[in-house]
Amino acid sequence: MNGSVPRTDLELALAASHLAPLPQESLARVMAGSAAAVVPAGSVTHHEGDPMAHLELVVTGLAKVFVTAPNGRTATVRYCRAGALVGVVSLFTEGFTMPATVLALTELKVHRLSPAVVRAAARQDGHVAEALLQELSERALQFMAEIAGTAFTSVRQRVARHLLDLAHPEPAGPGHELVVTTGQRGLAEAAGTAREVIVRVLREFRQEQTVRTERDRIVLLAPERLMELSRWNTGS
Repeated sequence: MNGSVPRTDLELALAASHLAPLPQESLARVMAGSAAAVVPAGSVTHHEGDPMAHLELVVTGLAKVFVTAPNGRTATVRYCRAGALVGVVSLFTEGFTMPATVLALTELKVHRLSPAVVRAAARQDGHVAEALLQELSERALQFMAEIAGTAFTSVRQRVARHLLDLAHPEPAGPGHELVVTTGQRGLAEAAGTAREVIVRVLREFRQEQTVRTERDRIVLLAPERLMELSRWNTGS
């Protein structure tokens, strides 16, 4: 044994976030007044149209951010795992309204930071301002890629991307399999298509031995093939 002390879930989440490089004093300033919360699976943490500023660090669990069309069809634009910061844009946008909905796909443990405290810290501390700018830059680039991906990719490519995003390792399975536990309807909503289309695409993936479908789960047999398929701009 090396005598190292196991880190808590919060410490691991901070280490995976854009807050990781902050000096201890700066991190303490940002975290002042924050509080832990547990969100049950299937609960909405923020609704589209909500006007409140917010900032949360995902500690454990998985959430998705999705937009809804007038006809009720949805499309997922982001998945949030441990280390994800949710709501930075709300701190610095005048007249902010939430442009999407955030849904907990599993039980979600989050640390809710004080918007007023974080805004003040960003004004006073260049380290904090830089960390938040890095987060905002990553979000902007990700959403630009999401727009291009939605506009220019096929349904097969979108399904491949969402399977990779939703997959989690299952240590009990042979070879530590990557498994998706989202149903066909959830996958259709994420990819912005109909359930019947998902059935067809999954059948094609099965025939290509890319996935194996079981009751309430999809096993990724060739994640590297899905990764290659999910890239819309491989020629650039």
